[in-house]
Amino acid sequence: MESKEHLENLSYIRSMMESSTRFISLSGLSGVAAGAWALIGAGVVYFYSDGGYDGIPSSEYPMGISAMNFELGVAMVVLALALLSGYFFTARKAKKGGAKFWSKASMRLSVNLAIPLVAGGLFCLILMHHGFWTMVGPCTLIFYGLGLVNGGKYTVDDIRKLGLIEIVLGLISAFWLKYTLLFWALGFGVLHIFYGALMYFKYEK
Repeated sequence: MESKEHLENLSYIRSMMESSTRFISLSGLSGVAAGAWALIGAGVVYFYSDGGYDGIPSSEYPMGISAMNFELGVAMVVLALALLSGYFFTARKAKKGGAKFWSKASMRLSVNLAIPLVAGGLFCLILMHHGFWTMVGPCTLIFYGLGLVNGGKYTVDDIRKLGLIEIVLGLISAFWLKYTLLFWALGFGVLHIFYGALMYFKYEK
């Protein structure tokens, strides 16, 4: 009987230590939502490129907006919607589990995720400044993957696995620039939905 209580106490201490160092309230539904927004964004870009997007933007879209401004605008809208969805579902999960949304663990996750993302964002702006537009898509996948791997040690292990796949996908995309949008939709859309659903049924159901 004492042995059983001892094991239960050890399990409780372990869970408390894990919750203090790892942000386990990350919701899988936030990944599903982010993936859905990404697919919608990719569809909008594809539609306004007359179905002929080949990794090299045309000089002007049908709406009269330059390709660079149009695609940057779509990307910013997708990012904003993904962040809002992520906050909503994760905050809801944290509240339901009696945990704080903003804690030392979530702060560590955010900082370690942000470092590669900010560096990657600035690098992509530099690429666009020098006219290397075709490499932006692969670079976003690679730096995003690096961010997930870097921040993944402060949350569930599935995030690190997703990051590694994103990196590989970005490197492959760099060899087939003609299919940049396809790879982008696969990485930010399909994989997000798949891993989000996996995390939801694994940790939340």
